[in-house]
Amino acid sequence: MSFLPNVAFITGITGQDGSYLAELLLDKGYVVHGLVRRSSSETNTSRLATISDHPDLHLHFGDLGDSSVLARLIHEIQPTEVYNLAAQSDVKLSFEIPEFTADVTGTGTLRLLEAVRLHAPQARFYQASSSEMFGASPPPQNEMTRFHPRSPYAAAKVMAHNLTVNYREGYGMFAASGILFNHESPRRGELFVTRKITKAVARIQAGLQGELALGNLDARRDWGFAGDYVDAMWRMLQHDEPGDYVVATGEAHTVREFCQAAFGHVGLDWEQYVRVDERWFRPAEVDYLLGDPSHAAETLGWKPTISFDQLVTMMVDADIVALG
Repeated sequence: MSFLPNVAFITGITGQDGSYLAELLLDKGYVVHGLVRRSSSETNTSRLATISDHPDLHLHFGDLGDSSVLARLIHEIQPTEVYNLAAQSDVKLSFEIPEFTADVTGTGTLRLLEAVRLHAPQARFYQASSSEMFGASPPPQNEMTRFHPRSPYAAAKVMAHNLTVNYREGYGMFAASGILFNHESPRRGELFVTRKITKAVARIQAGLQGELALGNLDARRDWGFAGDYVDAMWRMLQHDEPGDYVVATGEAHTVREFCQAAFGHVGLDWEQYVRVDERWFRPAEVDYLLGDPSHAAETLGWKPTISFDQLVTMMVDADIVALG
């Protein structure tokens, strides 16, 4: 007896999470379809380099702003699993382009949910929710913590999260949300503070940069490894019932501690190179995010495998290698 393979549709496949998830699913025998935004410049698929020639990887142009393309692709592909990872995810930038952020991150999720409901209702749906939704709510944060978003990005993510719950309850769809706390890797975008730090460490050590300007050094975040977190996404869609899960390490560190670990890895004193620049502060700061992942551990059997120090080391080493 032959079995048809699982078919996944991933928005945001060219991003950090999308690339790790695509690799994971291909290793599990899936056929993977990914949505790629077309820009005026050459499309950036560098994170997919290791799997670009895989016969079961298929890329399609489109974005979450075009409901007709989403409907057509879902109808044609008939996925068994849909992972919505695409978003305008730069928190600080969301204050400058709030309408675009709301449209892509919030309404874009609605467009995709509706396409799945109408054209592939059997598909299991994953929504990439965010710890930023908790905002000013005190730590530790779990699935029952009140949302208090502190940016247009976070507010749009709350909208997308609530829509996912609504489609689950209103239409009986298998729609799950992963409330992921900060997760990093060598594939992290260079505008995110962790990658900004590790890239600067590599450049300063090589004599190519003199200093690093950062914003709030006292912000505390729960940082994990993106490769671990995409495994949690997959586990959510294999569970018998859909639900919402906090995915985190349960351990928080300040931006200052990240700097200390990153510079210390190459024998440098971070205080000699880092300066605070108020231009990098957000209009509304999120001071302390610390996740309680016990529900994911108990229900999905998930736990992180990479420690904070291992993560920082991995990212610094990768940026040193990238400099050649």
